[in-house]
Parts: sequence; structure tokens; C-alpha cells
Amino acid sequence: MITYSDVRASEAIRVYIKKADEALAAMGYTEHSLAHVGRVAQKAAYILETLGYPGRDAELARIAGHLHDMGNLVNRTDHAQSGAVMAFRILDNMGASPEDIAIIVSAIGNHDESTAVPVNAIAAALILADKSDVRRSRVRNRDISSFDIHDRVNYSVTSSDLIISDDKKTITLTLELDTSLCPVMDYFEIFMGRMILCRKAAAKLGLTFALVANGQKLL
Repeated sequence: MITYSDVRASEAIRVYIKKADEALAAMGYTEHSLAHVGRVAQKAAYILETLGYPGRDAELARIAGHLHDMGNLVNRTDHAQSGAVMAFRILDNMGASPEDIAIIVSAIGNHDESTAVPVNAIAAALILADKSDVRRSRVRNRDISSFDIHDRVNYSVTSSDLIISDDKKTITLTLELDTSLCPVMDYFEIFMGRMILCRKAAAKLGLTFALVANGQKLL
């Protein structure tokens, strides 16, 4: 049975993630390194564990989170689909079961907002974990004067957290924004599509999605 530890220990997977991130760096995209996939893996598992899903589902969510951005190695366009194909081959060669492969590949192939659909609980958790990883440290450019809107929005986020309410009815993305760098409206301009997707993913898990920025509920 394939485990998250097996996937993390794979040197081939580590190289693919590293090289995918280097490709994105060359195109000026934010960080998609091992730090990002690690955060996504843990947050996706947290979502399912908190909601009482079986431990195996949480483990599959961790694996999907770790592998979800490898397709950027091929091209940013359609990276969810190419990454899913890469994951299929890797996991098959590692001896993963067809059932586990099917769930992980489906989640990866449906995580990017241009084509995403929360087709199962693992996909929904992956979407929420991935789209909520907004933070200053993901911005590579350190020249504030040359920031584009994506840089400004990400750099303005001084803290973020994704928390499920005690009654397990709401999942809230809480942000602290430096509005001297980025008005809240700029966040919506860039991330409205992601927030709508998060709402759909939350609904798949029986949750309501909420967004709170600087103490104000926006969604």
C-alpha cells in the first residue's frame, strides 16, 4: 500500500517537483516548490481528518497534494492533466493499487481552476488546500517597484489560515492583507475564480466556504 512517506522519499519525485518549480520561476510565477506542496499535502489531510473521513482518504489527499504540481515540468498550460499522467506512471511503478491511483490521479487532474471540478472528497480537499496557500514568501521577485498585480496580491498577504469551524459546517480562509501594497479589490480581481472554486469544493464536503480579510467577512 503506497504511503505519503514513500512518495516523499522518492528522489525522482523530488527532482520533478524541483524542476517544475524552476520552469515556473523562469516564467515569473510564484513559488511552487517542496514548501508549497508540503503545505498543500498537510492542509488537505487536515480537512478530511477534521471532517471524520477515513485515515486512508487523508493519506491519499497528502499524496495528491505532494504530487499535484509536477505537470508544470511539461508546461504551465494543462499542468493538472499532464501532472495526473505523470503521477499515474510513477504510482503504478511504485506498486500502488489501481483504486488508489484512480483517486489520486482524478484529484490532481481536477485541481486547476481553469478546468477543476471537485469530483471526489480528495479532489475537493486538494482544491481548498492549494487555493488557500497565499502568502508573501511565495513571491520570488523582491523588487517591489517592479511587482505586477499577482506579485502585489501575494506579497500583501502577511498571514493566512484555513480553518474548519467547531460545528464542522464552515471552512474559512482568513487573510491579513497589507492594504498599502494591495487593495482588497485587487485580491478579488485575481482570485475571484479561485474563491468560487473553493465554494464548490467546500460544498462537495458539506461545508460553506467563507473568506475573511482583515477581520471583515467578504464571502
